[in-house]
Amino acid sequence: MTTLTEGTHAGEFIVSEGNGYISRKAITVLSGENLVAGAVLGLVTASGKYVEHDPAGVDGSEDAIAILFDAVDATAGDVDGVAISRMAEVSGDEIVWITGISAGNKTDGITSLETVDIIVR
Repeated sequence: MTTLTEGTHAGEFIVSEGNGYISRKAITVLSGENLVAGAVLGLVTASGKYVEHDPAGVDGSEDAIAILFDAVDATAGDVDGVAISRMAEVSGDEIVWITGISAGNKTDGITSLETVDIIVR
């Protein structure tokens, strides 16, 4: 029998969010990114576009400020997406951090998310 591996579903990481769509924001993901649902995001200051949060960044991506709602493949160019950007609780076991992130940088990222009222449980 073939074994199937199910990927992350859109919004699966959300524990709770504000009424209606107050927690969600339409965003543009910068060209070159290929991200899964639940990816922690940073905002590139110069372009106003979102990328995977990178603690080593120096362009704004070093600050974790949102979480990608659904998978986005922007490898061929900028792509529109949706992010959880405020007033939400998320599962710490289901959000996705950049590969190789240290425990200290993850803690800093969680603190950064708290500044926009995204609480990691």
